[in-house]
Amino acid sequence: MKQKTVLLLSILFLLFSVSLKAQEKIVMGAGQPELYLALLRNKNVALMVNPSSLVGKTHLVDTLLSSGVKIKKIFSPEHGFRGTADAGEKIQNDVDAKTGIPLVSLYGDHKKPTREELKDVDLIIFDLQDVGARFFTYISSMHYLMQACADHGKKMIVLDRPNPNGYYIDGPVLDLKYRSFVGMHPIPVVHGLTVGELAKMINGEKWLDSGKVCDLTVIPMKNYTHKTLYSLPVKPSPNLPNDLAIYFYPSLCLFEGTVISVGRGTESPFQLYGAPKKEYGNFEFTPKSTEGAKKPLYENQVCYGTDLRKIYPDMKFHLSYLIDAYQRSPEKDKFFNNFFNKLAGNATLQEQIKKGMKEEEIKKSWQPELERYRKMRVKYLLYQDFN
Repeated sequence: MKQKTVLLLSILFLLFSVSLKAQEKIVMGAGQPELYLALLRNKNVALMVNPSSLVGKTHLVDTLLSSGVKIKKIFSPEHGFRGTADAGEKIQNDVDAKTGIPLVSLYGDHKKPTREELKDVDLIIFDLQDVGARFFTYISSMHYLMQACADHGKKMIVLDRPNPNGYYIDGPVLDLKYRSFVGMHPIPVVHGLTVGELAKMINGEKWLDSGKVCDLTVIPMKNYTHKTLYSLPVKPSPNLPNDLAIYFYPSLCLFEGTVISVGRGTESPFQLYGAPKKEYGNFEFTPKSTEGAKKPLYENQVCYGTDLRKIYPDMKFHLSYLIDAYQRSPEKDKFFNNFFNKLAGNATLQEQIKKGMKEEEIKKSWQPELERYRKMRVKYLLYQDFN
């Protein structure tokens, strides 16, 4: 067993060594100012950015200010401009202490800039690090920015970044009856697109209200492909602290629609799961209130479950964790909550799990829609695919 673990860790190390060598050559959209600074000259600019919005080791805001760009305001997504707010936490409008630039929250009840908020803006720059899962809300914020630009005649620039889960496609395609801020587009859970490619798809498929089209410019990366493994230099949100969490995130986020904790309030969120019932497993953890995880599920209660940090990840989307937890549940009628179908993007997955269907059977049921999506996706690719 120990030999197998060592072998698997060696393989993982090799993969990341190759990945790191590859990513040294990647030039982000933000890292190519020669392609976009001319578009900003004599313009009033707004940004949607957070700590991941770096040009090398310098924040995009500082880079643009040093180049003489007039930044009128910063729109902040979920987790805020500084990236420390908890998931779902209400964020107040403010002023950035360092630069004096007004901060406008686009989260909670106010997701789309108003005409008044855009009256002194010529264009918006979007530069956020996505993780490639449909329910990660930065892509929903991008949609609302595109809608506002289309509604009010503003231009939008997307500075593209790698998708750390961009090397495959999987999961059910969203049924638009379950459209919400954690799923706005008819795409699978793992969509295999960068934000720039998704923005092109939103325009091309006329997914904005009234079929409007955003005046969009995407600044693509150099030397990136969908085969490239990419290790994020900055955590994209408080509860995705490392590569392992990002790889498990598409699978484990479905637990947020159940009674199961995914380890928010521990040192390893999205790398373990469980609840205060011994039936869920032998591994113990106790969620505590922390920055980015205030009042986590089962705060200060001992939870029992599974530690995925000891499992070699094949870095793909799995239902096995969810199915196992449901089968272990002593109160199956209370296992799912009303949020689950929004995360799944349909009402079918919950019923399939309740009926005892195997993962292979469930995944087979997705294939016709996934095949249609794959064909549509090809039209919007900016980079070599993983096939």
